[in-house]
Amino acid sequence: MSAAPLSELDAALPGLARKIRVLDALAWPDGVEDVFLARWRAGRAELPKVELRPREHSADIAALEAFAGRCDEGHPAGRYLAMTARSYATAGRMLGAIGTPAFTQYSTALYRRPDFYYPSQKLSMLDAARFFLETTDALLGGAQIPPSPAEIPAEAFAAWMQPELDRFFGPGRITVVLDPTLAAKAIAGASRIRLRASANFSELDKNQLLQHEAFVHVATAQNGRLQPNLKSLGLGAPRTTQTQEGIATLAELFTGSIDINRLRRLALRVLAVQQALEGADFIQVFEGFLAAGQSEEESFRSTQRIFRGADLRGGSAFTKDAAYLTGLLGVHTLLRIAIRDNRPELVGYLFAGRLSLGDTVRLAPLFESGWLQGPVYIPAWAADLRRLAAALAFSAFIAQIKLDVLNLEVLMTFADEHEADASA
Repeated sequence: MSAAPLSELDAALPGLARKIRVLDALAWPDGVEDVFLARWRAGRAELPKVELRPREHSADIAALEAFAGRCDEGHPAGRYLAMTARSYATAGRMLGAIGTPAFTQYSTALYRRPDFYYPSQKLSMLDAARFFLETTDALLGGAQIPPSPAEIPAEAFAAWMQPELDRFFGPGRITVVLDPTLAAKAIAGASRIRLRASANFSELDKNQLLQHEAFVHVATAQNGRLQPNLKSLGLGAPRTTQTQEGIATLAELFTGSIDINRLRRLALRVLAVQQALEGADFIQVFEGFLAAGQSEEESFRSTQRIFRGADLRGGSAFTKDAAYLTGLLGVHTLLRIAIRDNRPELVGYLFAGRLSLGDTVRLAPLFESGWLQGPVYIPAWAADLRRLAAALAFSAFIAQIKLDVLNLEVLMTFADEHEADASA
């Protein structure tokens, strides 16, 4: 089959991809949370009553596979289009397997498992999650860091966020809407941010959601849509989820928008995905979140995220929540390498659309030639390469200090020896 013109393929892909709507297909109906929690509080906990109805996407999958076959994968843009189409096809197969063991197989193909082991790094995201929890347990256990109260209703939060979006993107370009069906507190699309209507937000949520949802997810989608030759870069393809969540979480870190409880929530979800995969049912995972200090409502919603589309009796999971830490470490590593190897332009490429880590390197020649354009919208922390390079250079060096051979007494000995030398 001969390759079709890139412009024709680029125009066709969004229409094919639009029919594969993962989060919408996995959403739970209203009222499930209230029924579950009422029974839980009465001591009669039961698995939520949710109909696991597979979605029929066989025609869409066939069209996406045929599309991929028309792409010239020897060309960077052609390969991007083919890989993107295939990731949507995999997502379509996942939705067609809702409630079956195959659902998890397709989910892990898209988002990986927490216990996926990276031989070159000798670790898994499960290791990372356990590390974050262990290093923060003592801080929270000692009650040295009080929780941030969530007292801002969604309507008031939306009223605060809208002017912030207007300042960054221009008046009226991006809107905030309230959605009662969301499992997450917020979800960003290309032109709107949805907030869970029943949620209460904290002051810490303000900059965290602005940096994460608006200045990364919305900005990269908008930048992709503004590309003159490859508008498909604006698609939120499943294959870009890890990188998207990695950039967004890194944005929280670099802007001081993430707090210890948010970091722990991300780590707890990774552990919970693994527990579900190993056989824990909905109630057992829910109890795990409760034991970790989450409220009953947040414990339900965290568990719901993991069991969307999966068998609530255990042994299966929607593994997307494992992608946050995977993406965070991957993006941070890419940026460190980019600074080390004098490739600062890769930072801009990350924001020029919704790309995977591999895309930023494969598509580099097209950016360099001007066929692809740099980002129109880029947050301040990523735009100032001087400050970013300093932070990355320091983190690259500090990672070489082995904390497992140090404690406060040893550190004081080093300090005392230095002072003795200085006063001799």
